[in-house]
Amino acid sequence: MQLKPAHPAEVQLDDEQALHLAIAWHREGRWEAAERIYRGLLERQAGNANATHFLGVLLNQRGHTAQALQFIRRSVALDPAVPDWHNNLGNVLLESGSVDEAASAYEEAARLAPGRADIQNNLGVLRREQKRLVESEAAYRRAIDIDPRFVDAHTNLGNLLHATNRDEAAMVSYCEALALKPANVRARQALGMAYYTLGRFEEAANVYAEWLRDDPESPEARHHLAACSGREVPGRAPDDYVEKVFDGFANSFDAKLATLHYRAPELTAQLVAQLLGPPNGDCAVLDAGCGTGLCGPLLKPYARELIGVDLSAGMLAKAQPRQVYDRLEKAELTAFVEAEPAGRYDLVVSADTLCYFGDLSAVINATARALADGGWMVFTVEGLPEDSSEDFHLNPHGRYSHSARYLRQVLAGAGLAAHSVEAAHLRTEGGKAVGGYLVAARRCESGAARSS
Repeated sequence: MQLKPAHPAEVQLDDEQALHLAIAWHREGRWEAAERIYRGLLERQAGNANATHFLGVLLNQRGHTAQALQFIRRSVALDPAVPDWHNNLGNVLLESGSVDEAASAYEEAARLAPGRADIQNNLGVLRREQKRLVESEAAYRRAIDIDPRFVDAHTNLGNLLHATNRDEAAMVSYCEALALKPANVRARQALGMAYYTLGRFEEAANVYAEWLRDDPESPEARHHLAACSGREVPGRAPDDYVEKVFDGFANSFDAKLATLHYRAPELTAQLVAQLLGPPNGDCAVLDAGCGTGLCGPLLKPYARELIGVDLSAGMLAKAQPRQVYDRLEKAELTAFVEAEPAGRYDLVVSADTLCYFGDLSAVINATARALADGGWMVFTVEGLPEDSSEDFHLNPHGRYSHSARYLRQVLAGAGLAAHSVEAAHLRTEGGKAVGGYLVAARRCESGAARSS
């Protein structure tokens, strides 16, 4: 990447002053300027461990994980006595799913700085990823012993207690976190989740209502209050809610889903293979709600052109390095598809995206219009029980479930023939299988739906 010429503030600085300026600009989010200084320092002094490390941190923030790891590892080799550098290495490795390597980095950080609560907290996160739950709990409790006011450790301990079915104890931890920092978003999210998991929906709604009073602009509080109270339920999750949730989730998305045995990309790809046969690379394909691009490599063999669209810039930043998409677009799904030319796509796939829509009529009508004659739509949704009288329902966790009857109805209304609406196990959550539907529908050449 070509960087702009030096800013006047950078001229006539010695190396130490330049490093301080780069770090200040880095913290302010002036990443290009900071990167220019870091690289300039390394041109003059290749062994500058500080510039090497902070350039690695910056590159990770910009989504260049592989390059980031090279620089951070080099900095650790240049000066292995800095606990923060091992800690940062562990963070990047854990985000990228390299759990065992992250463990070594965090262990070394803890050895160098045994009195650091933040490092013990990170070690707790790592041990939980390794399924070493007793050690994870011990690390969180060590962090709290070191710093009883460390909010993240209380919240993370609460999450672990909740995950191991100790919900009353979990709520104590969440309340501790809220007492220390009343506006703590993570603790409020977790306390609300603990209450609704216990079926105490009124208390969960009270958490979200109080949160909304303190922060009237919070999309999470607004959406989950509707979900837990059943009042003012939106027809789909608001854009600001979806964007904020997935931007915050982007760095750990793939690793987290692996722990949930997430199957939607695999299931949709298997169904596409059944419908289209051996891939010929001759289809215009839309990955609708592409996220980090997990479906991209599975769809690419079918595509002469593969387009990905998602509302989260953070997710798209993770999809781009896969280098399988011809174009990635940040947009709300319905609006994007409505703006596409009629008959644009031969295949539209949406894995685990339409669960953020309740009323599916607008998005499926738009997709039907964007499909070529004979084109396929393949998607997953979470499912309502067979005896449910509802078309769709907003669950306390913030996602919608749909009935099979409604799915067939909305597909037919859009002129799509329902090829299959099959029950499917989409992932595991809270130790329980999340059931849903794997759906395939085809645009009829006549423009009218036929029964199947």
